[in-house]
Amino acid sequence: MRDIFKINTITSWILCCFFNFLIAAIMGLLMRFVTLFHFSNIKYSFLLHAHSHVAMLGWVYMTIYALIVHLFIPKDKSCKPIYNQLFWITEFTVVGMMISFPVQGYAFFSIVFSTVHILLSYVFCKLVWKDSFREKTPEKKLLSAAILFLVFSTLGVWCLGPAINMLGKQNAFYQIAIQFFLHFQFNGWFLFAVFALFLKQAKVNPDKESFNKFFVLLILSTFLTVALPISWYVKNEMLKWINIFGVFLQITAFMYFYKILKPYVLYSKTDLNIRIKGIYGLVLFSLVFKIVIQLLNVMPDLAEVSHQIRNLVIGFIHLTALGIITGILFGVLIENKILDNKSKILGYGIKTFALGYIMNELLLFLQGIFFYSGKGKLFGYFEGVFIAGILIVVSIILIIISILNKKQESIY
Repeated sequence: MRDIFKINTITSWILCCFFNFLIAAIMGLLMRFVTLFHFSNIKYSFLLHAHSHVAMLGWVYMTIYALIVHLFIPKDKSCKPIYNQLFWITEFTVVGMMISFPVQGYAFFSIVFSTVHILLSYVFCKLVWKDSFREKTPEKKLLSAAILFLVFSTLGVWCLGPAINMLGKQNAFYQIAIQFFLHFQFNGWFLFAVFALFLKQAKVNPDKESFNKFFVLLILSTFLTVALPISWYVKNEMLKWINIFGVFLQITAFMYFYKILKPYVLYSKTDLNIRIKGIYGLVLFSLVFKIVIQLLNVMPDLAEVSHQIRNLVIGFIHLTALGIITGILFGVLIENKILDNKSKILGYGIKTFALGYIMNELLLFLQGIFFYSGKGKLFGYFEGVFIAGILIVVSIILIIISILNKKQESIY
């Protein structure tokens, strides 16, 4: 009975997460509509805040929440009402942000919902820490680091209020606080969490020494590479060298990670479904591309202007959020049979998503390169990213339909 309850609960949670993802994608598409057709009735900045918050906190956070409970919390504890209640209360804050940000931007109600979401995340961290960390397995070490990074990242948020009151939004400290939060959310909490989920699903028994080197190096590199966004607002030569050291530590860490996953890679060549292979292939390509970009940012001139070219910044964020984090989440969801791997509709959805994602990244980075080299606007750029946005929206709708079909089949 508990197993049935857990399956039904996780399916409902994931369905909710994909609806959040759909809303975030529609908001992203609306932003491109505003730009392409010069539609002035919608406040672009308000929509941007809504899109980013719903994507991060409604899709990525909530999906990681669901999968942590499903994979890491023992059955007798994951069925406790508190996890289900906390999920839906947290979802209420996400819905609040969906409504308040497009209407008022950063103002009273949106700040309240965002703040409550953070406080609820602390409750989740406490529950996971209490119910999960009895054994110090590699995947639980990654999860413990992810939980600590989640809490640590929110220090940036708590600094925003004092920064605005004392120094104003244009001050360097305010901008650094935002970058601090984003860096440790994406490169700390999100990445460590999805790596933990992947390692748990892959059932790899890594060599202890190799894993510990990977683990320590990745943590150190995460702390050191925050020097890059800080260097955008504080001119200090030392920050450049700290970032360079952090990037090389990260490369070394992923070399150990590949060594750990080598048995899984060899197994996947023969036994894994072609759809899952394709997803993880896209994740690997995105991860390598992310590291290459970080290496390029070691060059002083590029590091100086890269954050000023909006297309490059957006491309890098989507590379991490869609290519790596969402890619791993898709893979874990399919391998756990939460998404039906036999569904043709799911297959169309995954392929459409991959096409939209690749098209989006190509256009964003090409346009960024054009601006960097002084060549101006790329022909058909706005039309292209709008079409890519449509593809991503369609892909999420197809995945939702596949979940609804699976749920209906399970009822009968």
